[in-house]
Amino acid sequence: MGAKGFVEGGIASIVAGCSTHPLDLIKVRMQLQGESAPIVNHNLRPVFAYNSGASVVTPSVPVVKTGPVSVGLKIFQTEGVGALFSGISATVLRQTLYSTTRMGLYEIFREKWTDKTSGNFCLTRKITAGLLAGGIGAAVGNPADVAMVRMQADGRLPAAERRNYKSVVDAITKMVKQEGVTSLWRGSSLTVNRAMIVTASQLASYDQFKECIINNGVMSDGLGTHVSASFAAGFVASVASNPVDVIKTRVMNMKVVAGQEPPYKGAVDCALKTIKAEGPMALYKGFIPTISRQGPFTVVLFVTLEQVRKLLKDF
Repeated sequence: MGAKGFVEGGIASIVAGCSTHPLDLIKVRMQLQGESAPIVNHNLRPVFAYNSGASVVTPSVPVVKTGPVSVGLKIFQTEGVGALFSGISATVLRQTLYSTTRMGLYEIFREKWTDKTSGNFCLTRKITAGLLAGGIGAAVGNPADVAMVRMQADGRLPAAERRNYKSVVDAITKMVKQEGVTSLWRGSSLTVNRAMIVTASQLASYDQFKECIINNGVMSDGLGTHVSASFAAGFVASVASNPVDVIKTRVMNMKVVAGQEPPYKGAVDCALKTIKAEGPMALYKGFIPTISRQGPFTVVLFVTLEQVRKLLKDF
């Protein structure tokens, strides 16, 4: 398999990532709902303050929590249709680094761990392969992930508070200059944990569902099987990863000001403050757009992957 698995996985991931980017952006905006509220300062200019839980601040305007359709319409009305594709350059880079790595490594593990006699690649090994591939891929792609989250979240802030990154390269360059190179791996432990969960649940369950459908004679190895197995895998991955994804989004998006205590000290602190301020179900914020995005993303990913494999089978 070698480099071929990386090429096939990379192409499929980029196609899937770009086609579902607006849904991912809506998910990020929903995950940040309730985290901060506009406060009026002495100059009557609205600013945003994080609800760190350290003190009680009375917001001038209550936070209105809305659903994915309302969030999408608001983005379209206030920021324009182009805003739905904010951070898409970061998505391309993220898929190129993260997904290409995880998909390629998973294929290598599959090739090495498949029983040569029976041709069986057992579920335990599938999950282990997904955990390892996802973790390594996430560590490689974290800088693009941080840039993507920030670019997607920027439009929700007042104009004076926005970072206004022009592209993923501009975002990464400014982060290094203003916050140091370590900022590129902010939330990396969360990214790695989420990626391990997503990859293990997504790739392992896709393989498992596909095998069950074919072996039980429900359908043959074709488009119907690929769509059914991939949508089921997307649902499993969404349920398993959403809590980690919410915390990851908030940690990556937080603004760290020199001389001031950061809103969150880390992942655990962010989780505790989120649950304390908004309740445990806050960890499933953005679940509808998550499954709305994860379902189509996984379907496009695996259907494209199967087609790319057919095209490159002779190489």
